[in-house]
Amino acid sequence: MTGGGSGGHITPILAVAAELKKLQPGIKIIYIGQKGDALADVPAADPSIDQVYSVRAGKFRRYHGEGLRQLLDVPTLVKNMRDSLYVLIGMWQSWRLLRKLRPSVIFVKGGFVGVPVGLAAARLGIPYVTHDSDAIPGLANRIIAKWAALHTVALPREVYRYPKDKTLTVGIPLVAQYSLVTAAVKQQFREELSIPAQAKMLFIIGGGLGAQRINDAVVAVMPHLLAEFNDLYVVHGVGRNNETAVRTAYDASLNEVSNKRVQVHGFLGDVYRYSGAADVVITRAGATNLAEFAVQGKACIVIPSPFLTGGHQLKNAQYMADKNAAVILDEAAVQADPNYLARAVSELLKDAAKRQSLGQALQQFGHHDAAHKLAVVLLEQANK
Repeated sequence: MTGGGSGGHITPILAVAAELKKLQPGIKIIYIGQKGDALADVPAADPSIDQVYSVRAGKFRRYHGEGLRQLLDVPTLVKNMRDSLYVLIGMWQSWRLLRKLRPSVIFVKGGFVGVPVGLAAARLGIPYVTHDSDAIPGLANRIIAKWAALHTVALPREVYRYPKDKTLTVGIPLVAQYSLVTAAVKQQFREELSIPAQAKMLFIIGGGLGAQRINDAVVAVMPHLLAEFNDLYVVHGVGRNNETAVRTAYDASLNEVSNKRVQVHGFLGDVYRYSGAADVVITRAGATNLAEFAVQGKACIVIPSPFLTGGHQLKNAQYMADKNAAVILDEAAVQADPNYLARAVSELLKDAAKRQSLGQALQQFGHHDAAHKLAVVLLEQANK
């Protein structure tokens, strides 16, 4: 299994790995990550992963909406040239590693590391299966698409440009802990987190690495929200590198009483528990997080990143908006006026009927059996 660079790649890998172990307990699962990955310790600590290796990988930097300007940016050009060398090194490392390991099949979730691993696998004749969570496949999967045994995707296969006879819709694999959150389940999560049963709860998550612009906006409006709702509890997943800065910002802006109602976490391995306990979730428009909250039936405020390649988060968010499945906020508007975010949160916290309506609409995007489908596909490929 290979992928990484974000929680949106790693958590589906772990979900499929766990399902593989259920279906065939004696199977050996090896994870190949990227050297320097900030979340490398997560798969290494997972009980479904038997061995972990890492190889060099490079990133081709391009930003949605920047056009030709990014091609003339010297620092970007230098980094892209350097990372091209990393890809070549990674291909050599991957070729040596795969030649030694000789896996039956490789699952490529996406991310930069998928390029050297996929190209080396193609050279060695080792079958691999790709997976795309977004409507726009990532560049890594597009580069290695030609030699893939099969492309598994989240949306109907007609959305993608892959050959239809090699494309299979499975959804987005989620760990087993994600399921519909009933009133009883919500109460159980709150007991585990020491959140009062009748209190209001807001959960903010910007992805495994955090989202600085969302963090800043949330910190700016928190004094107002905590004053407006004296029974509001907040859990803020800020990303590992942002934990100290965000905690310091809260200490400076909140009084001692209010501060006790705010929890700050750098990385959360059990997001399902916090989202399940929440009344409202603020999130990016990453496909994996949206799929997780869809299965739970949560009311979400979605702030898509406008800069990611191909604008895939904008497309994900638009898809949700068209189905009235989430409240979508423009990042630029949130930055210009943090009260724009505060008003959206306040309105949802006051309107239980709207929260229920959003959660029910979002549920249609949830797939409960994607990890099982993918595990079956991988075993079929391995047994050929």
